[in-house]
Amino acid sequence: MATATPGEDFRMEVRDWLDTTPRPEGLHDYGPTPTPDDITAGRAWQGLLAEAGYACLHWPKNRGGREASVADQAAFAEECALAGVPRQFHLVGPDLAGPVLMAHGSAQQCDALLEPIRTGEHLWCQLFSEPGAGSDLASVRTRALASDSGWVVDGQKVWTSGAADAQYGLLLARTGGPGHAGLSAFVVPMDTDGITVRPLQQMNGESKFNEVFLDNVLLPHDSLIGAEGEGWAVATATLGRERLSLGSNAVGMLTALQEIVTAARARGRLDDHVRGEVVNAWLGVWLLRSTWERAIAEGTPPGGPAFSVLKLISTRTYQAIGDLGMEALGLDALTSETVEPLVDRMLVAHAQTILGGTTEIQRNILGERILGLPREPKP
Repeated sequence: MATATPGEDFRMEVRDWLDTTPRPEGLHDYGPTPTPDDITAGRAWQGLLAEAGYACLHWPKNRGGREASVADQAAFAEECALAGVPRQFHLVGPDLAGPVLMAHGSAQQCDALLEPIRTGEHLWCQLFSEPGAGSDLASVRTRALASDSGWVVDGQKVWTSGAADAQYGLLLARTGGPGHAGLSAFVVPMDTDGITVRPLQQMNGESKFNEVFLDNVLLPHDSLIGAEGEGWAVATATLGRERLSLGSNAVGMLTALQEIVTAARARGRLDDHVRGEVVNAWLGVWLLRSTWERAIAEGTPPGGPAFSVLKLISTRTYQAIGDLGMEALGLDALTSETVEPLVDRMLVAHAQTILGGTTEIQRNILGERILGLPREPKP
């Protein structure tokens, strides 16, 4: 009789736990960032994950993690997607801020800040992008000036997911001259005087993104992460990890294709054209999933060029499915009094070319790192 591989054993363990664990009321798979309405259920879910040992799987054991392999992390993400639950409370704390603090922060910062991330007590946001520095973080203009009392910060951030509900932020600010060497990273309590958060309403009615204004914000000296001028190393360490879940996105895409077929058939719109587009999208989903599995099996690091390929495939497929949903609904997409799930998918799909690294940046990475093309000239 064949026996399961260690990876399959972990997957079955996770599946059994997900099947038998009662879920907090109102919990659903809201993606990497909860809306304000998802905070209570998401925080309770993170507590259950922490209690069972499934929170922050990639963290070291002495910080409550399991030092899980990339393959096991990916399997966990996929099983959560199949079960219709988020793989964690939010993205920034467990996947970005936590690892950054362990790699660059002080022992005091780690002791004070890591456990509340793991248990769901603290929600974090990422204060990186600015109106004039989105994909080009080397152009960050928010400035932190050293003073006798601490660091005085002035500037503006935008597209900050979860800032309205976050207890802490991971801030990238300029402490020196232009370019990478002038950047530093800070821990920012979001209730500090001088911080104003303004939610941005998205096309689908949600407000996961925010703009954040920092006016004469005083941070203590020990809020600096690592040494002054090490901000670029901190920033690059945060990028790429969210792409570990790209393969699990295929689960949601296959579900969307089933919804599209059902909607088109109910409206008499399942003609040869729509059938052909469904098949093309289905092939795209499986291309995404197989490429993801190959990258995981080869041990590709999350920030590697292979994950830029995955990001491009995911973006293209997600948008194709969104447009196909509109074809299936026909005029119902415009006349429904509520936002249809397929309409919501279409609206969210247009953000995929921006969030997590723009399509243009992914192509630059592939051109420079894989094809050996010269770097894009800067203005």
